[in-house]
Amino acid sequence: MSERPESAAAHREGWEAGRLMRPGPVWWLGAGLLVGAAVVVAVWRRHELAQAFGLISRVRVPQLAVAVGCEALSVVCFAAVPRRLLLAGGVRWSLRRMTAITVAANAVAGALPGGAAFATAWVYRQLNRRGVEPVLAAAVLMVAGALSALGLAILTVLGMFTVGAAGAAAVVRPLAGALVLALVTGLVVFSLSRFAGFRAAVRRAWFTAGGRSGRVRQAQLLLARVVEQARSLQPGFRPWLGPAAYALMNWVFDAACLVACLWALGIGVPWRGILLAYALTQIPGSLRLTPGSIGVVEASLSALLVLYGLPPGPAIAGTLLYRAISYWALQPVGWANWIGVTFQTGGPSWRPGLRTDRDTHRPGRPPPREPGT
Repeated sequence: MSERPESAAAHREGWEAGRLMRPGPVWWLGAGLLVGAAVVVAVWRRHELAQAFGLISRVRVPQLAVAVGCEALSVVCFAAVPRRLLLAGGVRWSLRRMTAITVAANAVAGALPGGAAFATAWVYRQLNRRGVEPVLAAAVLMVAGALSALGLAILTVLGMFTVGAAGAAAVVRPLAGALVLALVTGLVVFSLSRFAGFRAAVRRAWFTAGGRSGRVRQAQLLLARVVEQARSLQPGFRPWLGPAAYALMNWVFDAACLVACLWALGIGVPWRGILLAYALTQIPGSLRLTPGSIGVVEASLSALLVLYGLPPGPAIAGTLLYRAISYWALQPVGWANWIGVTFQTGGPSWRPGLRTDRDTHRPGRPPPREPGT
């Protein structure tokens, strides 16, 4: 079977994006320093580590199963976000297929240096291979990422309310104010973007700023097309609530996995600070300073759990068990899905009555072929 021209272009664009975003010497230096610091801390805290492994060896299996179930629901919710966005764009995929691609992309992002860029490029190619137009695929990935960031911001703000006004909350109060300001700003920009005059003014300013570089100009034109496609996915405000709710529930179930891990180890959950500790950990973790943020998440979460009331040993034990479920256990599953998805052929299905590429092809241009033909 010959590859569609759109798929070949998507493959080239995805590869170039991954190559341009490949980590450089500064990234490797920072990652090396972080790993070295993690080794020093591990030696320094070897007694707490021994206590943590002792707790993990006595883990309670029924509660551990609850933690695994929460993490599975988190993955499904994460996959449901792009699936709902594709459905809004006229393409219907099964949740099973989208989950397989999501788990595979998570494995790529967690195992390779600069893996987030490679994972995004790989998902983009898989969407295009299966009949999703390049602009729609890019819009879905961009909107899904924005909704995920919005969900984490909401969870962080909720954590600020649960932790209380005294003690450690005063340290992160400015962060909560910045997040609230970012949320308000985002809503204002989203509302103004519905007016053609505002969009035209922003576009003129954007093009003027990048007018000195042809490469930047091309990137700006592509981004403008992606934004327009993203806005056309779902007009209005209410239809976005479904994907936004899935994005938020992805974080909620992942936090529930952490709570269940503490429960499985017989550790008292610091309810007032657990939500904020989890949310703040995800901020440096999402930067992928090391493959899979190894060492970054462990150090951040353990320190925050200690800050909110847990002894060092139990805090390290809960963190290690949580990471074993949410990261290490997903790696072999993800790479198995990566092999299956990468070497699988086939296209999406469309629901009658929804807009498809066949309905909107330009005059004088032959309609798209059925995927797989």
